[in-house]
Amino acid sequence: MGIYNKVVFAGNNGKKVRSDCFISMELTKNGGIEISLKSKVKAIFGKSIIKLIKDGCNFFSIENASIDILDKGALVHVLMARFEACVRQLMKTDLEFLPDFLEENYYSIGKDNFRFSRLYLPGNTPSMMLNAGIHKPNGIILDLEDSVSITKKEEARLLIRNSLRAINFYGAERMVRINQGEMGLLDLNFIVPHNVNLILIPKCENAKQVLRIEDKIKEIFLKNKKEISKIYFMPIIESALGVENAFEIASSSENVVSLAIGLEDFTADLGVSRTKEARESFYARTRIVNACKAVGIQAIDSVFSDVADMKALEETVKVSKALGFEGMGCIHPRQIKVINENFAPKKDEIEKAKKIIIAFQEAEKKGLGVVSLGTKMIDPPVVKRAEKIISLAIKLKILNENWNIN
Repeated sequence: MGIYNKVVFAGNNGKKVRSDCFISMELTKNGGIEISLKSKVKAIFGKSIIKLIKDGCNFFSIENASIDILDKGALVHVLMARFEACVRQLMKTDLEFLPDFLEENYYSIGKDNFRFSRLYLPGNTPSMMLNAGIHKPNGIILDLEDSVSITKKEEARLLIRNSLRAINFYGAERMVRINQGEMGLLDLNFIVPHNVNLILIPKCENAKQVLRIEDKIKEIFLKNKKEISKIYFMPIIESALGVENAFEIASSSENVVSLAIGLEDFTADLGVSRTKEARESFYARTRIVNACKAVGIQAIDSVFSDVADMKALEETVKVSKALGFEGMGCIHPRQIKVINENFAPKKDEIEKAKKIIIAFQEAEKKGLGVVSLGTKMIDPPVVKRAEKIISLAIKLKILNENWNIN
């Protein structure tokens, strides 16, 4: 039994809105299903849109309703999410109006996957999601937290769920930033069953927060009678307490693959302004890097907020890399290339690493206890760093894996 004579809404409207729709819906006691559609492509797609909505009514056993649709070029999965959002406001249901799962998205991601660049996308704005993968970020973050208003959380959950199923991510790691606390646990119901690769945990301050999410994920898999698949965690450190507990958080679960720092909230917690020089966050950033290196996971730096200043971004990435970070967030696709290129090993780094490894191998063959390159002595940590650079260059296909075979 639903709520009658109440008009509900879902979706976005406005002059700049595209790839979305705005649906208003009211359950009636008679009259059947009445659908009004306004769309620039009505002549081409009008019949299929109306059929989709009628199929949705049949799916939810709705026999009488008045539905108005203002279409702004929405794809099928968006229309389905917006329609379901209206239905859920009018009646209690456990049914999910799901699009087919795109075969190209049946892939998994390794723990050591490159996370140089992660592109944040607002979770209730479908136009930004559709072609995000073609920009080649290492990861795409569908955001349920800060970019979504409290009144739109339910709509965003449904849209992100459908997007995980229907949008081609072109191999990018499929990430979702959930909300804090109980709201975040609720978010998991909409993303865990749909092959999400990584969950970002905002405002993380202790290990308990990570473990609660891990337990909830196991519960969801059991409820859905699915085999537990690997879902990784990236806790975001955004407070002084989180910084002090960085090692505890980093070592809380084998599914934690990285820690990220969120400098806007962190500096607000300190009561200081965030600056380009970042002296106010130096301690926090180095502490997080140290915690990550101690556990053997990746340290991820904060986003760079000036999307127009590519030169400053490049310098920021170089500083970040020098501190030990292995990636940072993006808020615009144009930042991806600069971040990827500057976190990757440079040609001179690779050449120096090759010389160090060759010198080390030659010394081993001769049974020498001391390794030198020119006039400089080479100790084991230097060799280890060189090996990491070579390994990274090979994985990025910058260097042939047989580079050292004569």
